[in-house]
Amino acid sequence: MEDVFEIVEHTEGGAPPVLSIRGEIDVSTAPELRDRLLALSQSGHQTAVVDLGQVTFLDSTALGVLVSGLKRFRESGGDLRLVVTGRSVMKVLEITGLVEVFPIFDTVDAAVAG
Repeated sequence: MEDVFEIVEHTEGGAPPVLSIRGEIDVSTAPELRDRLLALSQSGHQTAVVDLGQVTFLDSTALGVLVSGLKRFRESGGDLRLVVTGRSVMKVLEITGLVEVFPIFDTVDAAVAG
């Protein structure tokens, strides 16, 4: 059974928007994530949250999209916060050293609060 890739956006009041992702983020699905992050930054959001809690796999393309999104948000004085609950995703972030670059949270509520 193939994972279904899905991005659901949640925005409440003045809180940073949350992109909840399900499935695999790879060369075929990463462009959709890039477009969504770009749209958020261009619409005036300085900070966003990416919930990777239901992500089953991410490759180097996905990491590149997240890093470029982080740079874009930081250039406008904001940030890109990650929610990571899965061991496999955390391991990729640890191996690549990105745990030192991204603010990483255990829950969406904690990430939104900053």
